[in-house]
Amino acid sequence: MRLSRLNIKKINLDNIDSNYSGQDILMKLGELYQFESGIYGYGNLWIKLERIVEEIIIDELDKVGCIQVEFPKLQPRKIWDQSDRWDTYTKDGDIMFTLNNNLGEYGLSPTAEECATIFGANRLSSYKNLPAIYYQIGEKFRKEIRTRGYLFRSRTFVMMDAYSFDKTEEDMQKTYKLMHKVYLNIFNRLGIKIIPTISDNGVIGGKVAEEFQAITNLGEDKTLYDEKNNIGINKEIFKLDNNNEYLEQLGVKNINKLKEYSTVELGNNFQLGTKYSERMKAFYIDENNEKKPYYMGCYGIGVGRIIAYLIENNVIREKNKVRGFVLPYNIAPYKVQIIYNENHKKTAEKLYNYLIQNNISTIIDDRENLTIGNKIKDVYVLGTPKMIVLGNKFDGNNYEIEDVKTSSIKLASLDNIANML
Repeated sequence: MRLSRLNIKKINLDNIDSNYSGQDILMKLGELYQFESGIYGYGNLWIKLERIVEEIIIDELDKVGCIQVEFPKLQPRKIWDQSDRWDTYTKDGDIMFTLNNNLGEYGLSPTAEECATIFGANRLSSYKNLPAIYYQIGEKFRKEIRTRGYLFRSRTFVMMDAYSFDKTEEDMQKTYKLMHKVYLNIFNRLGIKIIPTISDNGVIGGKVAEEFQAITNLGEDKTLYDEKNNIGINKEIFKLDNNNEYLEQLGVKNINKLKEYSTVELGNNFQLGTKYSERMKAFYIDENNEKKPYYMGCYGIGVGRIIAYLIENNVIREKNKVRGFVLPYNIAPYKVQIIYNENHKKTAEKLYNYLIQNNISTIIDDRENLTIGNKIKDVYVLGTPKMIVLGNKFDGNNYEIEDVKTSSIKLASLDNIANML
């Protein structure tokens, strides 16, 4: 990518939001645009990072046989009446954006249990078709009264939601455990330390639920963490009358020994049982030619919230002053940034073409009338983990590959530079 084509704005890092510095940098660059509270448009950097996160999610889900599908974002009221959730989402909780016109009443999808149940029942008519897991990645809409932290809590957001169909409760629990492992693999590949956390089922329903929480001082959740067993419990549980049931799941007698952390929820899993299949009359034919309801599970990962977390968790500060953010190499949209003065323009172009040919996503800072010093500052606001500077000290042969986060340098010739990145 030629940096001149990104048309990023010049920003002053002295005026950056001290809490949500990374996302505020993108806002000021023009790479994240707020149309209204909780409603955003996304630039090139965000979209590329979103694709990388999605590719990791898709890869791990596909490995265990999940099938990617797509459900409508505009959903008719009648299917929500079948599940008896229309009033829950439009009146009691007031979560869903709704439309009412001469065609009827509709809701913008905050979740998709209804669509998934209908879709699954249409395809999974026999016990021979089970188990099955369908997933989608797309935009969701929720009427958040209090938005917070840019993409940490917004009204439109991208998420992965999956839905499983099993014959029995035991089979459902096996699928639930399988998806638990899949989630741990996803977060491990993203470099996120995650706490599997016992939680309430909320309006989704079912018997058992867990959240996947990440430690951050920006989090709005409070999680008590058993580090030895790598399990936590959301403190919201203690507000429930039946909190003893959840404490039994935790298996810890003295919760005072657990350490409390501020966390942000990046994913969740639910054992739904037959709640939706029975209400919506979604059945399969079993081995005895009898109709049986599916045992279902649902699983969600907040793609947008993951990106927000990755950006904020990798903010660089020097003497309490924000310098920018640097993303890990494996998930960075652009791996390398080439900076040069006019004396080395041809060499920089040759290097750029070489890296692109070797499938290394690269930015070349081809903007004119900027000093090398000013160009280096912008490396930190684009999240690029490596930079190569062709300045007055460059001898024409030995390229210095600098790690932006640690400032460590490796020397390489053009022939082996791709292997050293």
